[in-house]
Amino acid sequence: MAVAEIILSVIYVILGVAISAVILMQEGKSQGLGALGGIADSYWGKNKGRSMEGALEKFTKYGAIAFMLITIAMNVILKSQGA
Repeated sequence: MAVAEIILSVIYVILGVAISAVILMQEGKSQGLGALGGIADSYWGKNKGRSMEGALEKFTKYGAIAFMLITIAMNVILKSQGA
């Protein structure tokens, strides 16, 4: 169990740093809302899933899910050891 604990802890720290960096790289939601129209009318709004911003949002979403699952797994391991 100690090996699994160490591996999960290392992944947990790396994932936490990666999520923090990706969140800081994302643009604010207020950007792109100018007088010429909203995000939905722009080329980038229509193709957001293919853009860099879309990729960052996907990584944030799936990274946060993985972060929560690792947290739960680490909690279960520690509880089973009686710590």
